[in-house]
Amino acid sequence: MNLIDFGVLIPFALITTFTPGPNNLSCTSMSINFGIKKTMNYIYGIVTGFFLLLLLCGFFSNLLFTALPSVEPIMRWIGAAYILYLAYGTFRASFSLKDKGKSDQYLWGFYKGVLLQFINPKGIIYGLTLYSVFLSPLIGNPLYIILFSLGFAFIGLCALLTWVSFGAIINRYLHNLKLRITINSILSLLLAYTAVKITGILS
Repeated sequence: MNLIDFGVLIPFALITTFTPGPNNLSCTSMSINFGIKKTMNYIYGIVTGFFLLLLLCGFFSNLLFTALPSVEPIMRWIGAAYILYLAYGTFRASFSLKDKGKSDQYLWGFYKGVLLQFINPKGIIYGLTLYSVFLSPLIGNPLYIILFSLGFAFIGLCALLTWVSFGAIINRYLHNLKLRITINSILSLLLAYTAVKITGILS
């Protein structure tokens, strides 16, 4: 792929950002227990940390591809395997706020939001997959890395605000087994399609 395929990039980014994960669920829990206003510092920390993480992943991917150009096809297959893993996780997702650890019962602040991004393997692999698989034609330009990092951090902010605002509603309605299976199946199939598409099998 010499050009960016936004047809698979956008669904991948939206699904992985908006589905349940440590960021979304912990923010939702805090907003329910402490209110949205007191949760905002934590949200700002998450978004800041996510932006910094994406920057590091972008520059690391550029260094990797510059030193070892032949690694790109390998990274594409690794990325596809990771996306299939996400598809499986999405299919099994319960959207339940009970999935969180005990630490989410406490009010976390800005710095813990930043730190969470760098100890979350899912976020690190997501960033590397984003740049090494979907955005590899652009990572030679630092400006593009910065702009895309800002863009995806903004998508992350939108996801967090959605979960904080409507998390309780989402949690209640998705306890309906048929509805949850339907939504999870659709999202999982979209991710699986993305995984197959980036390998080039469908090209």
